This record gives sequence, structure tokens and C-alpha cells, in this order.
Amino acid sequence: MRIAVLYFSHETVSFLKNDTTVEDFIYPGSPMRDEALLAHDPRGYMGGFVKVAREHAGVELVGIESPGFPRTGTGSGWITAEAFERFTGRMVEELKTRGPFDGAYLCIHGAAAVRGVPRPEAELAKRVRAVIGDKAFIAATFDPHANEDAEFLRHADMAFCVKYFPHYDMHLQGERAARMLVRAIRGDYKPTSATVKVPIITATVLQWTGASPWMDLVQRALTWEAREPDVYVNFMFGFPFADVPDVGMTFQVLTNGKPELAKRIADDMAQSAWRRRKELVTAAKVHLIPEGVALAKQALARGDTPIVLADHSDRSGYATWLLREIIAQDLHDVVIATVADAAAADALRGMKPGDPFDRAVGGRVDESAGEPVRITGTVRITSEHGGAVEFGRGNLLVISRYLAQITETSWFASVGIDLSRFKVFAIKSRVHFRRGFDDSGFAKTILLVEPIEPFLGTVRLDGLPYETVDLKRFYPYGDVTLP
Repeated sequence: MRIAVLYFSHETVSFLKNDTTVEDFIYPGSPMRDEALLAHDPRGYMGGFVKVAREHAGVELVGIESPGFPRTGTGSGWITAEAFERFTGRMVEELKTRGPFDGAYLCIHGAAAVRGVPRPEAELAKRVRAVIGDKAFIAATFDPHANEDAEFLRHADMAFCVKYFPHYDMHLQGERAARMLVRAIRGDYKPTSATVKVPIITATVLQWTGASPWMDLVQRALTWEAREPDVYVNFMFGFPFADVPDVGMTFQVLTNGKPELAKRIADDMAQSAWRRRKELVTAAKVHLIPEGVALAKQALARGDTPIVLADHSDRSGYATWLLREIIAQDLHDVVIATVADAAAADALRGMKPGDPFDRAVGGRVDESAGEPVRITGTVRITSEHGGAVEFGRGNLLVISRYLAQITETSWFASVGIDLSRFKVFAIKSRVHFRRGFDDSGFAKTILLVEPIEPFLGTVRLDGLPYETVDLKRFYPYGDVTLP
């Protein structure tokens, strides 16, 4: 049993001005193939898939040359057509030369946006299908922020989507993909699916599955999977910052040769979401940054620390709005992690702890980033990727080359920062920070913030310059009904 393994993943913020180019996918370790590809993410989708696939005798995994996640992370815009064609073209050629294959596993995200390719994940599945043939099976894993409709499963057979945000079950979904792909190849599972789009669009910061109503929909999906053997329910929340035609909420259901059951469950999930639509779009309180910093000062005075100030909306990493307000309101004992600035990061590489630091940081890349903020202080940490500068009343600014989303408190110790020194943690994160700062009970006060203007990652989606997406087709922006 020969299974081709491919990887092409990105969460594209199409409103950013910097495209994701060929060069962004090429760095030490990327592209990768064979064992390097199969071993590159042991705790994630790939690790789960490889582990279970290799538990079955007679299974050969063939790692097809694939680009890693771009080095810019999610802080970059449209994937260029050149990049998409270059890497998918190499995949197709290698599938031809290294075949035949009984199946293929696509480790993808679902929120990629490619210039000139409306549905890149479906297009990749289509091209893989054209090579491996109709008798082979294709399985994929998805992030819950996938923008998908029925097109992907017209070319692939199975999809398995993470249910939790933060994404605790990536390894599990990889395991499922391997197990079911092997079963399908052996004739033990006949994939039959139903897909239902729900006209609800939400910002990702609202989609935390640790609280109702998002938690309730995840639980309903799990209940269906427990009630019915061989049923898998995908709840794709959608990613509104990619201006693509299949944006928005989606439910997919897989069954073993039972199309009526698949449709019944998909309809039930869609109706359940529609009944909770108002709660879904108001699931979290987001403060404007000046208000959020003022509330942090009040919590600090009360002793309700540690405090998390989470700027969910910064998609480039360069934004200085929160940093500027922290200085303006003289908030103290704050670690700001991080502000992206490649030039400042390079400057820090040539310095040493104790050196004076005096330069403008951040901003510049586009209007969403704001203006640079001048920081005068003392260098405390230097590294290959940036460093940290102490300034003000016990504050520490961490400077990175790219957008960094801090999800665990352990990260601070890993870069030489004493966690106990700080009472306020100003970070760039939407929901993933809850993994280390909320689920553990670490933070006593959590404040979600965004700038006054509705930039890029805002909850006020009607402030974004959509060209493809018509917000009037979605709740809460139009007078819509569930089809």
C-alpha cells in the first residue's frame, strides 16, 4: 500500500500588502521531502498521520517534496500565482515519477488564498486526483479556520478538521486521516459526505471553543460522532480575513456509505449553529486599545494580576498601537511580546546586554501597523532573531523579525525572561494564548483589545475592503436566512 504525503499550508490575510512569494517558502529545511517531511511536525497533523499509518503492516509512505509553512508565518498576504504553480507543479511531477499510489494525504490548512486561484486546496486535490487516478483515495486534514465549500470533496474523499480553538487535537485528526485512509484503500470504508454552508461570518477572536456557544457546537459534533459509528463531523469556523469565494462557516460530515445520514447530521449541525447565530457573533468582549489599557491599570491597582492584554487584530506583527498606549498611560511592569521589526532585530544582533538602545521600532509596513514608536532604554537580551529592551517603569519590549504569537507562559523562560518580574503581558494573539494563560488559570484578568480604526484583524468586518466577499450575504451584515 503506497501513500503519497504532501504539505501545503498557509492562513492568508489577503488585506496585507506584502504577498507571500516563492522566496518566503524557501529557507533551511524547506522545501522538504521523504523522511524530513514525514518527521517535521511530530506533535501535529503530520505526526499523528505518520504514527498511525506506520502501525499498519505493508504501508509505505512517500514524502513528496513540499514547501514548509512560509517563514513569514501568518503575517503575509496573497500567495503569488508563481509560488503556487512552482510548488504544486513540483508535487505533480514527483507524483508522476514516483507513482503509482493507492492513496494520498494532503496536510493543508484551508484558509490559503492564491492570486488567480479561487479555491487553492480544492485545486491541489484536483491536480493530485488527475495523477493518482479515480481508484485511489485522498484524505486531508484541516484547520478549523478553513474556508471550504463542497468543491474540495468533489476531488478528495475525506477531510478531518480540528475541533478545538486553541488547536489541541491536531495530532488526533492526523491519526484519524491515516486510519480512515488505510481502511478506505482496503475496502473497509466507503467515504460518503455531505457539506452545508451556513451564512455566518465571524472574526476569529470570537471563536474560542472554551466557552459557549462555540463550545456547545463542538460538543454537538462530538456527540454525533459518539452516537453513530464511522461518522466524522467537521466544523469549519471560517477565516474572514481571506477575501475568497468560499469564506464563512461550513459543516462537513463523513459516513461509511450512508449519504442520507451524512446529510441529516450536516443539516442538524447547520440548524444548531443558526439558532445560536446572535451568540456566535457576540461571544467575546473586545475593547478599544485606550479603554483596554485603562482597564489594565485599574486591575493592576486592585491587584488582579497577572493581566493579559491580547491585541487580537495585529496581523503583520508590526503594529505599535498597544505599545504606544502603554507608554501614554504609563502602564508599568509590562512585557510586550512582541513587536515585529526586521531592521531593529538586526540591530540588536550586533549589540550586547547592557548597551543603550535608542531607536524607533515597529510601524511602517502599512496603515494597520501605525507609526514607529521611539524606545529609549537598555538592551537586556540579544538573539539571532531579535532581542529585548528594558524601558520605562519596569517594562520590557521584545522585538522579533516576524509576527510572533505567544501561546505558552513557558516561552518567556525559553528566551531568558523571568516571568515573575511582570504583572502585565501584552501579546499579539487571538485565542491561542488561552492555551497557556487562561486554561491553566495563570491570568486573573484577560482583556482583548484592538485599535480604534477597524484594521485587518478587526471584529468590525464591515470596515474591511472586501472585493470578492459580499458581507450582505452573511449574518450579521445582511438580511439572510439559512438555505
